[in-house]
Amino acid sequence: LVRAIHGAYIAAGAEIIETNSFGATRARLARHGLEDRAAEINLAAARVARAAVSAAGRSVLVAGSVSPATPSGSRGRLAPATLRDAFREQIAALAEGAVDLIILETFGSLDELLEAIAAAGEVAPSLPLVAQMTFLDDGRTLAGETPAEVGARLDGLGLAALGANCTLGPQGLLEVLRELGRHTNLPLAAQPNAGPPTFVDGRFQYTADPAYFARHVRAFVELGASLVGGCCGTTPAHIESVAATVRGLRPAARRRVPADIGGRSAPGTEQAGLAPSRILERLAAGKFVVVGELSPPTGGAADQAVRDAALLKETGCDAVLIAPPSSARAQVSPASLAVLVQQQVPELEAILTVATWEKSVMALQADLLGAHAFGVRHVLCRTGMPPLLGDYPNIGGIWDVDSFGLIQLMRSLNEGHDRHGIALARPTAFVVGARINPSAENPEREIEDGRRKIAAGIDFLITPPVYDLDALDQLLDAIDVPEELPILLGIMLLRDFKHAEYLNHEVPGMAVPEPILERMWMARGDAATVG
Repeated sequence: LVRAIHGAYIAAGAEIIETNSFGATRARLARHGLEDRAAEINLAAARVARAAVSAAGRSVLVAGSVSPATPSGSRGRLAPATLRDAFREQIAALAEGAVDLIILETFGSLDELLEAIAAAGEVAPSLPLVAQMTFLDDGRTLAGETPAEVGARLDGLGLAALGANCTLGPQGLLEVLRELGRHTNLPLAAQPNAGPPTFVDGRFQYTADPAYFARHVRAFVELGASLVGGCCGTTPAHIESVAATVRGLRPAARRRVPADIGGRSAPGTEQAGLAPSRILERLAAGKFVVVGELSPPTGGAADQAVRDAALLKETGCDAVLIAPPSSARAQVSPASLAVLVQQQVPELEAILTVATWEKSVMALQADLLGAHAFGVRHVLCRTGMPPLLGDYPNIGGIWDVDSFGLIQLMRSLNEGHDRHGIALARPTAFVVGARINPSAENPEREIEDGRRKIAAGIDFLITPPVYDLDALDQLLDAIDVPEELPILLGIMLLRDFKHAEYLNHEVPGMAVPEPILERMWMARGDAATVG
């Protein structure tokens, strides 16, 4: 199949074909249990492409395709030495398969691209090297670099060509190429997508037809591009149209201008400029913090919930914990309620509970950034699970990340970039909390999870209602909680024996010790006072 696809592009007029090795680094293949076959897979990809060229009976170059070592969501999690090792392994195998050149493509970070360039120089120094970064519609890479910065940093590295590919369609990439060409003397390369994709009947479809695509590729050549082609969505028909359009054209001459990349503020480096957390300041001073709890109301009105929050403030609360939905009902989102409380109840901090079961990473980021923009800073990270009772009994979960992943995400936002390493205009200033439970059904797992959460850099811990202080002390000792890390202890008054028994037997993660159950039973009419 792959050989036949290569043949179709050759028949369409391609002068260079790329190996089917994009994403074939050890780290990416590990997702499929194939990490130990990385060299074998890349060697096979090169040989299949070479066989397609032999069958074509004309001169066609084979380019070894090399992608970033990890998916964009994992960028920054591998050490530079590990990245370089992965690139060495892949490029060496492609070279063994007799490719004519190497194309480093769809890189979103200059730092990672530089590791790939260095690896290629070590294991395949005689092969021409083309480097292509990918740019978003704001004209920056995923890591926030501009075409001017890319050109300035890569201009003197001896590349055969420098360019851009993927993400953008022909028009968007044209503007990137125009700016890139002003800041490098290297030959330019351009491989746009065939327009933006749409998802139809389970497949991605691209909107740019071959004639439109080829017309813009001609403009690339007129800007000085020497290597042109297509990325996602470009079929043999697109390449056939491109080949016919650019045949006989010569790249236009270019004049480089010095890159003015100094003095700007990189995205994510400006401070959020918010006042220190009143909760953390109070805790640091050795004072108690009293936190009430508020559940999101059903329906579209939250007036009563805001009045309840104000009442909690009047009774002495310093903050209010906005709980996650407890039932599958149509109700106000916790993030929206947190914003209302934060804005309408002076001197009361809203602590937003974010549960990861119901939202994708993109939705979580959107909610968090939106809440932060309206003043919500304190967040309790939970994994959670779909409520089984309510109007939507068949509701399912998403779980793109768990609570630990959410903590990491929020730390990334505080450092000025999202989960994929894409720079934010300004870092957030979240105060990040996590939950530990001395009544967890799996104590060993709770201990391990607690250690991981602390290592990830949380600002406070919170517990569910605790009725066994000895169990809490044992958990804190086992986790080795730092003395300086604040702990908010959950308290729920027991109304009567029935209430205590219900919590003990029917509420997951809650435990009421037998001596307390006996006291509540014996209290009878005085149970509320004892509770």
